[in-house]
Amino acid sequence: MNTIYFDHISATPLHPLVKETMINFIQNNNFGNPLSQHHIGDAAVEALETARRQVAQLINAKPDEIVFTSNGTESINHAIKGVAFAKFKKGKHIITTNIEHQSVARTLRVLMRFGYQVTTVPVDRHGLVNPNDVEKAITENTILVSIMHANNEIGTIEPIAEIGKITKAKNVLFHTDAVASGGNISIDVDELGVDLLSIAANQFYGPSGAGALYIRQKTEIFPLIDGGTQEGNRRAGTQNIIGIAGMGKAAELARIEMPQRIEHLSKLRKAFIERLNTLEDIHINGHPVLTLPGLVSVSVEYVEGESIMIMLEGDGVCVSTRSACASGSLRASHVLTATGCDYVTAQGTIIFSFGIGNTLEDIDKAFTSFQKSIAFLRSMSPLYKKK
Repeated sequence: MNTIYFDHISATPLHPLVKETMINFIQNNNFGNPLSQHHIGDAAVEALETARRQVAQLINAKPDEIVFTSNGTESINHAIKGVAFAKFKKGKHIITTNIEHQSVARTLRVLMRFGYQVTTVPVDRHGLVNPNDVEKAITENTILVSIMHANNEIGTIEPIAEIGKITKAKNVLFHTDAVASGGNISIDVDELGVDLLSIAANQFYGPSGAGALYIRQKTEIFPLIDGGTQEGNRRAGTQNIIGIAGMGKAAELARIEMPQRIEHLSKLRKAFIERLNTLEDIHINGHPVLTLPGLVSVSVEYVEGESIMIMLEGDGVCVSTRSACASGSLRASHVLTATGCDYVTAQGTIIFSFGIGNTLEDIDKAFTSFQKSIAFLRSMSPLYKKK
């Protein structure tokens, strides 16, 4: 049985050229430390700085504004805690939304234990933030606004550029979690008006264990890891050169191939939604237009998402029910409840996220399995009455 992988929002497979880059790096015996003062160390420096340029070009940043990290979660922690620690004399107020990833929400909860105040602005039924709500929440003690670029559960793309104009006028630093969007849709840090931006390689066909934090020049931020002078004294520790080389190549490919990727994923998404619209008692979540091109979140009434996911797995279709970092939780998704979805319907949610290797044939096979699973589970549900 062939596997149909529709869980690219959790992790993407390595692009063949990324894999080739990483293998060549290993085979060429590139094991050096970038801080070593000899030719073997110089080779590591060259690979590191090549990747830094490649990642910078992906988001229209300067190479020295890129700090490599171990993943998106570390990048987010560094951005939020780093600003909080650097700016505590100015104030201890931070603004966010009620649909952020757990790496943002839990980081802020930790800061609240140390006296920081957090204001959470709401979203509408599509998951969109109102920039006016952000502006109203800013006070003289506000040091940071952190709002995700695109939601990893429902796909909604937020009005980051509008918010960026507000934070700049108010002289407040602005961070965006772009882990779900980085490498998948166009990002220009100047157009967005952000001071900090987090991305992860495994979201755009690079390796897991490699991430990056964009830090705009002259942005005051405190390092979270102390030790050596790596990453311009902003993140100590010997870099994961092999992973970073892979991330750099993935960023280069994402920049070059992005138009074709978006076109392909948009076609898959449209085709899948057309099929979903033939089903009764389902709800497609997120914004209908301002959305990631390859993600569909659908809530099914009268059944549980976990049960659907297990049945799809039995047919070789891999999907998710919510953020991978929140999997295993029995609670309804905080993202869906924030948009007004009731707890029962939220529990019946499945996330399909497509990739560049998927086909329309995959869409048809997955939909057939999905339709069959829903019919079977509803036949056992005491709440469902066939229309």
